[in-house]
Amino acid sequence: MSTSTPLGHRAEVVVIGGGIMGASIAYHLARAGITDVTVLEAGEVACGSSGKPLGGVRVQFSDRANIELGLRSLHAYGRFAEEIGKDIGLRRVGYLFALRDPADVAPFEASIALQTELGAVSRVVGADEAVTLCPYLDASRLIAAAWSPGDGFARPADAVRGYLDAASALGVTVRTGTRVVGIDRVGACQALVRTADGHRYRSPAVVCATGAWSRAVGEMAGVLLPVDPLRRQIAFTPPLRPAPPRVPFTIDFSTTAYFHPSEEGGLVLGMSDSSETTGFDRAVTDTWHAGLRDALSVFAPDLASAPIARGWAGLYEMTPDCNGLIGEADPGFRFLYAAGFSGHGFLQGPAVGESVRDLYVGRTPAVDVSCFDARRFERPTARTELGII
Repeated sequence: MSTSTPLGHRAEVVVIGGGIMGASIAYHLARAGITDVTVLEAGEVACGSSGKPLGGVRVQFSDRANIELGLRSLHAYGRFAEEIGKDIGLRRVGYLFALRDPADVAPFEASIALQTELGAVSRVVGADEAVTLCPYLDASRLIAAAWSPGDGFARPADAVRGYLDAASALGVTVRTGTRVVGIDRVGACQALVRTADGHRYRSPAVVCATGAWSRAVGEMAGVLLPVDPLRRQIAFTPPLRPAPPRVPFTIDFSTTAYFHPSEEGGLVLGMSDSSETTGFDRAVTDTWHAGLRDALSVFAPDLASAPIARGWAGLYEMTPDCNGLIGEADPGFRFLYAAGFSGHGFLQGPAVGESVRDLYVGRTPAVDVSCFDARRFERPTARTELGII
């Protein structure tokens, strides 16, 4: 628990951000015996990107580190109720990437070979088997599909609350409605974190886990975190009659259009909207629905006219190469960061929390996260990830 001094509240670690990254980091620090941690959240917990109704969890990536983070996190979510004591609604319906371009098959085969080497269960299936797995697909439009049966989705907000409740029980302090407005160096290797309500938090270590707002927080500390916000929207059908079959989280790789079951007996629909520009707008619109229906008509035509009952909008935290930022900078005090996951932060949250904990205590993380250091953009990089949705 933080203590108060003439220079403000004092803590061993100040974590900025009460989403999945901040929550996971706080929990894993506390589990390691580092309980003098204060979490500062500008709004309510899980009010940013982690507040989305359902979040996918998967191992289907092409990059070794992303696969490993996905695997460790999927295992953690699988035992979440037992370890943390909260049901996060994990449903392992599988992930199915529909492939319609012959040129996409070989890269996915290479990715699956690496996933298999690292311990995942995934494989390439033919068009007929893909339709058996997901009857909404049109076999005549498919070449093949990439299938990982252990993947699925869960409730991000419940995971955040579970981690923070468990961290609080271990002694971590969580302060909501506490917006950080400045980070200054004071004394020898100390930071003074200033908040809009006039409070100050003095600590030798600050962790930035503020998602789409991470660039601004990094600038307060004199650290470049190249993260830009990008609105992404999803749509929900009403409960369908007859009820939809138990289908996987199905994605058309060519268009990024996807669908999966909702918890209300309908479907969740979404896709990347190329007309979006960076910014913090989170208004729900229907202007992207026409493009979504066009995409669905190509690979899942029975869904092209599906009714839409409501929508949700949140922010992706985009980096130039669509990979996360994990590491530590040196602005005169310890400044660690976990941000910029470009749409797959929830599914990597548990393993990233472990990694940041290990970086803090000086232990080699189980996953080599050095490739996520923000300084990679200071030099030419060809690092890419195939499985960005």
